[in-house]
Amino acid sequence: MKKTHILAIAVIAIAIGIIMSAAGDASVYVSFKEARERAAEGNRTKVHVVGRLPRDNQKNIMGLEYNPTLDPNYFAFTLVDTNRIAQRVIYFNPKPQDFDKSEQVVITGAMRNDIFVADKILLKCPSKYVETEVKGATAAVN
Repeated sequence: MKKTHILAIAVIAIAIGIIMSAAGDASVYVSFKEARERAAEGNRTKVHVVGRLPRDNQKNIMGLEYNPTLDPNYFAFTLVDTNRIAQRVIYFNPKPQDFDKSEQVVITGAMRNDIFVADKILLKCPSKYVETEVKGATAAVN
C-alpha cells in the first residue's frame, strides 16, 4: 500500500471517531412525560425540554425558589412543557440573569425520582425592540 492510502484511511478513521463521539453526547428534545419514561427504563441520557414559566395575574412567576443568602447554588422552579405538563426543576447553580423576563425556557438534564435536575438553562427573552420604538427611531448622522 502507498503511504497516501494509509494516510487517507487514518483520516477517515479519525473522522468516524469524532462523529461517533459527538453523536453519543447529543441529546434530544422531549416532553416531561417522555423524560419520566426514559428515567423509569433506566435511561440516564440528558434530554432537552422546552417550556414556559407559569405566571399569576400580576405576571409574577409562580413556584420560584431562590435564596442566594441561604444557598446561592440552589435554584428551583416549575416549568410547563409544550404538552402543558408542569414539572418541578432544580438547577444547582445560581439563577440565570433575566430569568424573570424570559418568555420560553429550554432546560437540559435528566429526571431523578420525580424531579428534573437541569444542567443547563437557555432563556428565550423578549425582543429588546418594540414595534412602536422601531418605527419612531432614526439614525444619527455625524
